[in-house]
Amino acid sequence: MVAPWTNFWNINVFFDGHPSVQDFLASPFVRGAVSGVGGITALAGVAELATAIVARHREEDQPPAPNAEL
Repeated sequence: MVAPWTNFWNINVFFDGHPSVQDFLASPFVRGAVSGVGGITALAGVAELATAIVARHREEDQPPAPNAEL
């Protein structure tokens, strides 16, 4: 995992090969944007997991459907 607030962010291929990209990636705006997108992604994952768990519990709580054989 590479997070913009760790030293791994500063040690990567883009920083070594392209000085102009280094200035862009080192800016606080880019670091904040990457952190924000990561946070939103994490929250969306937790929300989706919670929805799946609630749906599963609702299915277990439902009484069995009556037999519709004629």
